[in-house]
Amino acid sequence: MATSTPPSTTSTKRTPLPFAYQFLAGSIAGVTEIACMYPLDLVKTRFQLQVIPPPSKVPLVQPHGTTTSTTTTTPKGHPLTAPRPYTSIIGCLQRVIRREGVRHLYRGILPPLIAEAPKRAIKFGANEQWGFVLKKLFSLDRLTAFQAGFVGSMAGATEAFFVTPFELVKVRLQDRGSLKLYTGTVDCMRKVASQEGVFTFYHGLESTIWRHATWSGMYFMTVHGFRTAFPERSTASKEENMMRNFVAGTLGGVLGTLVNTPFDVVKSRIQNQHAGPIGWAFSRVAHLYREEGFRALYKGLAPKLVRLGPGGGLLLVVFDRTSELMRSFVFEDSNNNESAVIVTL
Repeated sequence: MATSTPPSTTSTKRTPLPFAYQFLAGSIAGVTEIACMYPLDLVKTRFQLQVIPPPSKVPLVQPHGTTTSTTTTTPKGHPLTAPRPYTSIIGCLQRVIRREGVRHLYRGILPPLIAEAPKRAIKFGANEQWGFVLKKLFSLDRLTAFQAGFVGSMAGATEAFFVTPFELVKVRLQDRGSLKLYTGTVDCMRKVASQEGVFTFYHGLESTIWRHATWSGMYFMTVHGFRTAFPERSTASKEENMMRNFVAGTLGGVLGTLVNTPFDVVKSRIQNQHAGPIGWAFSRVAHLYREEGFRALYKGLAPKLVRLGPGGGLLLVVFDRTSELMRSFVFEDSNNNESAVIVTL
């Protein structure tokens, strides 16, 4: 591909890559994003798992110097002294490096890496099929933004059935209390299956469904609305189209994250719970609000948003460059470029 050749003045129709190539490019981009941004996911989970009651529920000092508080125990019932809570992204990263080592920033990364490609295939396929069903059911030629959001939410819910076991293993390994419980991914899977039963891998399924459905629904509805409000210009440059897609994807990702974070917190709590009743997602959200306050519903929001910006940009760049490379082998005319909004949950 000669970069010195000026763009043609004649308009050419953009030829999309075959789905298999788009899927492969998206998978490569997704794996790259996970590998680069995973420490922020670990920070998010650490924030979500720590329990900090609001000031009104802080243990009171009694006349003789004792405090009224509940005893925290390990999964086997032994008393556990609550560690000093994390208060910032940088502080969490520094403490993990200092006390656990740099490699523990990537503890639990194997499950999401393994799940990335099939998860993306399920999301693409489910979104396509649910869209087809909706159009056929109501005789629609094209979807509105709200309908695109509904289709996206159904695709997200479908995806949740696949990712839940991978998420549980990841959360267990990311918890700082698991360092002495599990030596790695295989050890965690073996112990969960033998000690808690194979159905434990689907603990948190309902909250995972709500997490993915709300995020995907808001994301696709926002992207569809943005593209409708700001249609692609026929004379737009590749850079302008990339920026348009990036802004749409980032806006959809931010709004989706604001909607789904309470379910994400509950999901992490449930999946790291070794015993006791699980309860329904909405009841757990209400309990979390009552016990720890409104801010607890958005624990881990900061690292999620920090990851969304550079992570979304990285996804877009890797997908675009990989697509260009593949296009040079698929089509003789490699001057046609394409970019896609592939910001992920």
